[in-house]
Amino acid sequence: MKSKAAVLFEIGRKLEICQVDVQDPGPGEVRIQMVAGGVCHSDLHVMTGHLNAPLPAILGHEGAGIVADVGAGVSSVKPGDHVIPLWRLSCGECEYCTGNRPALCAAGTEIRWSGHLADGTSRFRFNGQEIKHFAGVSSFSNYTVVPEKAVLKIPHDLPLELAALIGCAVITGVGAVVNAAQVKPGRTVAVFGTGGVGINVVQGAALAGAGKIIAVDLLESRLEHAKNFGATHTLNPSAGDPVARIRDLTGGRGVDYAFEVVGLPVTMRQAYDCLAKRGVAMVVGITPTTAEVSVPSLSLVYEERVLTGSLYGSAAPKTDIPRLIDLYRAGRLKLDELLTRSYPLEEINQAYDALKSGETLRSVVTF
Repeated sequence: MKSKAAVLFEIGRKLEICQVDVQDPGPGEVRIQMVAGGVCHSDLHVMTGHLNAPLPAILGHEGAGIVADVGAGVSSVKPGDHVIPLWRLSCGECEYCTGNRPALCAAGTEIRWSGHLADGTSRFRFNGQEIKHFAGVSSFSNYTVVPEKAVLKIPHDLPLELAALIGCAVITGVGAVVNAAQVKPGRTVAVFGTGGVGINVVQGAALAGAGKIIAVDLLESRLEHAKNFGATHTLNPSAGDPVARIRDLTGGRGVDYAFEVVGLPVTMRQAYDCLAKRGVAMVVGITPTTAEVSVPSLSLVYEERVLTGSLYGSAAPKTDIPRLIDLYRAGRLKLDELLTRSYPLEEINQAYDALKSGETLRSVVTF
């Protein structure tokens, strides 16, 4: 089968729109006709070399589509089903899967670093050359093949452009608040970075009933969006030290929870520095692979602060995503407001230019 796809051949190059060959799904695999693919910073990190991935590859890890056909033994979905591909494959049996942390399963790590499916090969070819899968999803292709265990059936009446956002931005941001930090009602929260994922940390904090939600970002447009998603206060670091200003807003105490959704050691340190005693700094942003962060060790002990991280919202997607859909239907989760713009696949590089400039909150490419 022929498919239009966005391929990254080398670090530092633009994505190239190619007609690739997509092989039939093997046993336990599902071929999906993608309808929308989310434009996320994680893919941009691969393009710049900040995040390693096997190349050449079809990028994209956030999306939604329709099952085209299935391989032998597949029973959970059938052709015509609407689905979200899950970018962290999980085996369902290891200590992390049974402990409700499937994102930490080794199966997801293996497919992420190899670019291959379970049999050690790829389903993509271009002019006879093997093209790798990215994160087991490759949503920037009109057709893709993914393992059955990484496919979640969703209701037909949920618009697929909105459904695409749930698979990464929403579950990562909201999940970091609800699953990882377990923010309690009335507590104080600071959010460093209010892009596509950070804005969902803000709305996750609002859903959790946080009493004060302080959004921190260099872009005034994003801070305005943050107010609409539940921020009670906004700070632009260009106007002064955000740590000092957060302490001013909390009577010198600091916040109970600080979320770093930028991916820079400097903002990770700021998130830690603005904590109250027993406060939790939750790192969600993705850094270059060599980046490190240091914090004063004394405050870890004397103030019992916590510095930790959250991957994929520390979620169990197959149970958490249906709950997020229910929240959207109840009018409590903002998805329509999150989707800033849609682009045809041919304009994917313009979509990433807009992401880098901060023009868009969250956008998708469509086929």
